[in-house]
Amino acid sequence: MRTIAIANQKGGCGKTTVSINLAACLAREGRRTLLVDMDPQGHCALGLAVPEDQIELSIAEVLRSASLNGQAAPAERVDLVRSIWQITANFDLTPATTSLAAFEMEFGGRPDAEDFLAEVLSSVNDKYDFALIDCPPHIGLLTLNALAAASEVIIPVDTGYFSLQGLAKQIETVEAVRSRREQALEVRVLANLYDVRTKLGREILNELKRKFGSLMCSTFINFNTKLREGASFGQPITEYDPGSMGFRDFVRLARELIAAGGPDMIPTALLRQANSLADRADKLLATTRPLFGKNGVVRNDQPSTPEQIQQKIERIYGAQLTNEGVLFVAQAPGAQAVHLAGDFNNWSADATPMVSEKRDATFQALLPLAPGRYRYRYVVDGQWLNDPHNSYVEANPFGELNSVVEVS
Repeated sequence: MRTIAIANQKGGCGKTTVSINLAACLAREGRRTLLVDMDPQGHCALGLAVPEDQIELSIAEVLRSASLNGQAAPAERVDLVRSIWQITANFDLTPATTSLAAFEMEFGGRPDAEDFLAEVLSSVNDKYDFALIDCPPHIGLLTLNALAAASEVIIPVDTGYFSLQGLAKQIETVEAVRSRREQALEVRVLANLYDVRTKLGREILNELKRKFGSLMCSTFINFNTKLREGASFGQPITEYDPGSMGFRDFVRLARELIAAGGPDMIPTALLRQANSLADRADKLLATTRPLFGKNGVVRNDQPSTPEQIQQKIERIYGAQLTNEGVLFVAQAPGAQAVHLAGDFNNWSADATPMVSEKRDATFQALLPLAPGRYRYRYVVDGQWLNDPHNSYVEANPFGELNSVVEVS
């Protein structure tokens, strides 16, 4: 079981939103996932429609039971499984209530107090693939328990003015914890609440990449009102709006974490499915080889690693830079005609038709564009859509999103 703490001492950076939706997307990817709420505010239960007045046993009672170190009779012990609520298939929650707030005062003086959660989670080590821990917005005994139990920590950072200073302090705290333990503690920084429409957001994201590039997750979470709406209805984004940008961002993050675990994290059935998709990608790329030129994609008959498989799949769709120009590849099942409109053709809805590969509903266009920044959209049977496989977007005057590609 991989145990990941979601921690940042700065409030308002979206820790609980990340915890809930990442857990839901890991579960959707077939991973048995446990979400443990270590914040006395109990917002995980609130965001998943678990009524507080019906929570008989929370993580607070489980931790207090662990503090007895075997001194209690079996009937008095509170096992972790007794506190678990099933949210969806593969997704369980151990909630928190306000009673957890007294934990630090009760056990702050005990030398073993930081290890209670690790002991509790060891009892379900073989039942889950992931355990996510939502931490409170301060560094205290509860957060230290989470960091002691975790093998990885994700630090969500909002792309706002105070984020860089808060991140530096959080990394100092994590480094202090890491220096006291024998096991490795891998740190990942997640850019969250990113608003591409604001200059400040773009500058902060670039600064995060410059200062913490080796620690940054490849995925970033765009600001998306659907995530807030889902929480208000007590639903993760997987249930509330699986067609939203927020859903796509969290699925990408879940897959990034799964891939980081190596081949052992990929079930055999899913690996077979991924290999099938990779073969399909090879066939598609073979049909487009004349567009790529002699120095383009080269067929590799050696067995692919999971990372290479994922790269092949991601390379099928979207906008890709090639030696001959930008190759746009869209998937539009059932469409009769797909056109490309953008800055390069004065936003004409019919000037740039995309060539159809009918057997897999793929449409392509290769444009030899000069260096610059280009906004574009697809026109599918007259309907204007942004490119769902390109996370680089910006708002347009009509309240929708334009996709963006940069040619250097």
